Order: sequence, then structure tokens, then C-alpha cells
Amino acid sequence: MTTIKLSFRNIKKSFKDYAIYFFTLILGIAIFYVFNSIESQTVLLDVTNSTYEVIDLMTNMLSGASVFVAFILGFLIIYASRFLIKRRNKEFGIYMLLGMSKRKISMILFFETILIGIISLAVGLGLGVLLSQLMSMLVANMFEADMTKYEFIFSSQACIKTIIYFGIMYVIVMLFNTVNIGKCKLIDLIQTNKKSEKVKMKNPMLCTIVFIISAIALGYAYYMVTGGINETIKTPENIFKPIVIGAVSTFFIFWSLSGLILKIVTSMKNLYVKGLNTFTFRQLSSKINTTVFSMTIISLMLFVTICVLSSALSLKNSMTANLDELAPADIQIEKRVLNEDWLDQGYNEEQIKNSKLSIREILEKFDFNIDSYLEESVEYNLYQTEELTFGDTLGDNWETIKNTYTSLIPYNVADDIMTISDYNKVAKFYGNEEYTINEDEYIIVADYDSMIEIRNVALKDNQEITVFGHTLKPKYNECQYGFVEMASNHINSGIIIVPDDIVDDNYIVYNSIIGNYYTDSLDEQREIQEQIKNLVNNPISLEYNLPSINSKVDISEASIGIGALVTFLGLYLGIVFLIASVAILALKELTESTDNKERYNMLRKLGADEKMINKSLFRQIAIFFMFPLLIAIIHSIFGITFCSYIIETFGNEQLLPSIIMTAIFIVVIYGGYFLITYLSSKNIIKENRNAREY
Repeated sequence: MTTIKLSFRNIKKSFKDYAIYFFTLILGIAIFYVFNSIESQTVLLDVTNSTYEVIDLMTNMLSGASVFVAFILGFLIIYASRFLIKRRNKEFGIYMLLGMSKRKISMILFFETILIGIISLAVGLGLGVLLSQLMSMLVANMFEADMTKYEFIFSSQACIKTIIYFGIMYVIVMLFNTVNIGKCKLIDLIQTNKKSEKVKMKNPMLCTIVFIISAIALGYAYYMVTGGINETIKTPENIFKPIVIGAVSTFFIFWSLSGLILKIVTSMKNLYVKGLNTFTFRQLSSKINTTVFSMTIISLMLFVTICVLSSALSLKNSMTANLDELAPADIQIEKRVLNEDWLDQGYNEEQIKNSKLSIREILEKFDFNIDSYLEESVEYNLYQTEELTFGDTLGDNWETIKNTYTSLIPYNVADDIMTISDYNKVAKFYGNEEYTINEDEYIIVADYDSMIEIRNVALKDNQEITVFGHTLKPKYNECQYGFVEMASNHINSGIIIVPDDIVDDNYIVYNSIIGNYYTDSLDEQREIQEQIKNLVNNPISLEYNLPSINSKVDISEASIGIGALVTFLGLYLGIVFLIASVAILALKELTESTDNKERYNMLRKLGADEKMINKSLFRQIAIFFMFPLLIAIIHSIFGITFCSYIIETFGNEQLLPSIIMTAIFIVVIYGGYFLITYLSSKNIIKENRNAREY
């Protein structure tokens, strides 16, 4: 009982020392509970079966990510425990001088860990339950669900999972503390404050050479993910090259700067001798010199956080914004028209013959009149011929383009062809721009940026093409914006728009109808779509090659689902990475403050007042916090450029707002930890002075 009382008194007495530890634990537990309770929060949502499938996939992925998150938080807790033990080495030495055994000290730490675990779990779960209610609203809003069924939700499953995961972490911490105490020697515990870490000064010339080489290597990695991006994404192995080069270069950047900072500052005499700058920069140089590996890991974790959060939020916002633009009609019905070549792929002559019927004719054979359900509609055809492939539209520019852009669609893939009258019907229906062309002209409409860039090379060269025996020249020297297939993202890599008179109906490959329902009721729209799907799934329909349907409702649900999945996964990993990074920085700084209390007391004896000391401490912590963040931001500029290229089909117009949101998010959490670290460090370095005055 005495041991328990002593443990409780120690926690109460050292609460300020535990502030970062408690704050991190509570935050980690709350976040862990919130994201693992999403499954319970979505049970009450009134959504469709397809949306439930997406939600189920999302919860499974979040559950899998929780294992990875647990490892990160477990490492963080062990790292924090190491700081706390070091912080109390002298206290443990006094216990041993008074005759307390190592086993007794281990028991004190055992009960302290249990008490900390109980308190942090209670507070963290309480905070998590409250935050999960806000998450319920966010989930409902994201999936456009009805909130009338909302009620207070407590997820027992997420609670049990959180307790089990963090319980295992605390057990590991207990074992870690026991082993550490067992290795301690009394002399080391008593003299812990008198021992200082040996810092070997690095050769400035060697540091300069390493820095230059690292900067060049880092520049090459940046080039690979921006200027040479087409070659980089060609194979998975190529993608890992800039990652490895960037990580290794970052390590040597920190290694070289740790030896250069003091040399650079000492050469600036006016700055170096001003106030306590001599002490400040020597302390800072020592910190960076002894934390090169940690700073590298922290910087890379911050880099991942910035890229993941920015890209995830951008993807979600872009997909939401795309819905009205890229799915402007209620339904699109499309049917493939087969030719004789399909006989070799398992189709019979009757199926090929029936496939040449229009969509309306086929549906009428099943007593289904599509026009009775549509208020307005347009019909169009797409053509293809082996005489006009993607490579043919590039002409003599093919070799130049191939060497510049390696991620191309195959050279011999036939391009889609459409008559100008059909395209203008669709464009008018969608609210897009209509065009006119002469009998010897063609236009390419597209909305996929990378392919537009490629096709524009040939168009600017006034590339002529031959279509159905007619030679055509481009009306414009660049692609025009447009699309015909509804989607949640930009997928039109190019449609060749030609005069009506030159096409041959024997080369129709797709017949499509676009329409708007007579009703705005989503339930009625889903019912109509279900009827068409039932026809498609009918075994008899195989003889008629029935069409497939693509609706705004389906696109919206799929888009929202993917956006939610990416957003929640990005937020989960991003928040945990950010907390882990900044918590390690904070704990390292608190450890330094503990080790350097005597140095600050020496400054007081030399006449430095509290204002000067606090200013020096503030500068050290500010620079120490900003250093890895600055490197991470530089990495992120190129990383986000790479990410925006990868997700460009979804649109990257919303990237800037997402970056701003990410910046605000980082400022709040990073700034919060910085403030707590500064106040805690200031309290630590004042301890000896207060004790002396007392």
C-alpha cells in the first residue's frame, strides 16, 4: 500500500513533467477510439447497399491501419518512458541510498505506469467518445446520410479494442522500465546531472563536401519526381529510387549541417557575440549533432504527413466538385456493337447481329420503353477504325513524344471517332461548348491533362490524319475541352471529332443514350435503374448484348465512398504521424533541458537575468522545432507535385485549399506541442534556482 501511495504522490508531484506524456497519451487514445468507432457510427446511417459496402471496406482498412498506428504509438510511449526515467535518475539514486531495493523501485514504476494508464485511458476514452459524436456528423455529411436518426453513440467494440491495444503497450513499458532499473548503477544515478554527452566536433571541410553532395543528390531526387516523372512512374522500382535517395540525402543534410551551423554562426561575429547567442547556438549545434538520425526520421514523417493530408483532402474535395461538372445527366446507357472479329472471342453470329440493334430496339424486345422514364434524352455513336490509331494522330512526332512521355497508351490502339453533330448534341445536353468544322477539318476534345499535353505536341505541328479515306487537318492547334462519358474524374484522353459526311456506319463500336429522368426522387430513379440491371442480368439477355448503365446516383455514391475512404485513412495516418513526430521532438527537448539545468544556473551566476535565459531557451526550442519542419516543407513541395500528377484524373483544382487546411492543422498541433514544450522546459530549468531560494 505504501508503494501505491508513493507512486500516486510521485505522479501528482511530477505532473508538470508528465504534461507532454499525458497530452500525447490522451490524444493518441482519443484518436485511436474515434477512428475505430466509425463502424458503430455508420450503423444508424440511412444509406444504400452500395454505400454500405464502401463503408465496410473503409472500416476494414482503418482497422488494418490501426495495427500500424499501434506500433507507432507504442514506440512513442516507450520513448516517452525513457525520458521520464532519465528525468528522475537522481530521485531513484536517493531511494537506493536510503536502502530501497531495485525491485521496490521497479514496483513503484509498475504502479505509476498502471495509474498513468488508467488515468490516460479514462480521459482519452472520454475525449474520444465526445469527438466521435462530431465524427458521426462528419461521416453523415460525407455520405449525405439522413441525420434524423442520429443518437448518442458509444462503441463498446472500439473501447475494448483501445483498452487491449494500449494495455499491451503499457505491459511492454513496464517490462522496459524493469530492465532499465535493473541495469542502473547508484553512482550513475547520483551523478546523472554532472555527466554531459560527449560531442565530437566534425571537420567543417568534410561537412561542406557532404552537404554539397547531399544537396545534389536531393536535387536529382526532386527532378525524378517532377521533371522526370514519366520515367519515374514507369515501374515500381523506379518509384522507390527517389524515395531512397531522398531519405539518405536528408540524413546527410542533417549530419553535415550539425557540423556547419556553429562554424557559420561563429564567422558572423556581430550575431555570435550578441546577448546569449554564443550559448544558444552551441546548445543548438550540440542538440542537432546528437539527434541526426531522429531529426531525419521526424522530418520524413512530417513530409509524409503533409503529402498524405494535402493529397487526401484534395482528392476528396476534387471528387465532390467534379460531380456536377462530369456527371451532368441522370443516366447514361451504353452498348458495345460487335463485329465479325468477336467470333474468335466466344460470341456467335446471332449475338453479333443483335448487337447492331439500337439500345431502344433491344430494350423494346423486353417490353421496356426507356423513353417513358426519360423527360429528355440524346443518342450518339462512337466509331473506330484500324486506319486511325493513337500513333497515327501523332504522326512524325511519335518518336519525340515517346522519348519525352514514357507513360503512353499503346501506339496501335484505335482512337474514338465521333461526328460533329453527335458531339454537339451531347455538348448542348451537358452544357458544354459546341463547335463547327469545315469538311476538311477535325477537332480533338479531351479533359485528361497529361494526354492533352501529349496530343497538343502533334496539333501544334498541324498534324494531318486520314479517316475513312479522307485527309483532315486540325482546326485548332490544341485540344478542346470536352467529354461524352459521365464519370467522377477526368478520363477522356481524346475523341476525334470529324464531319458527319465522312463516317461509315459499319464502324460503329458504341451506341449510347444520355437522359434525364422525369422524376427527381432518388428512390424512383434507383427503381428504374434496378429494372434495367435486372434485364442485363437475365440469362436471355446474353443473346442481345444488353447495354450497361452509368448513372449520376451511382457515380455520386462511388465518388463519395472513395473520397471518404481516402480522407479518413489520410487523416488517421496523418494525425498519428504528426503527433509522433512532434512528441519525439518535445521529449528530446525536455530531456536536454533536464540535462542542462546546471548550465542555466551557471548563466545566472554570471549575471544573466531570467528574460535573457528565457529568450535563449525560446530560440533554441523554436529553431529545433522548425529545422525538421523546414526540410519537410521543402520535400513536400516536390512530393505534392508528384502526388498531384498521380491524382490528376480526379482533378487537382482543390489542391491549394487542401494545402492551406493542412498548414492550419499542422500549426495547431505543432504549435500546441511547441508551446507546452517551452513552458515545461522553462519550468525545469528554474527548479534548482527555486530550491536554492527556498
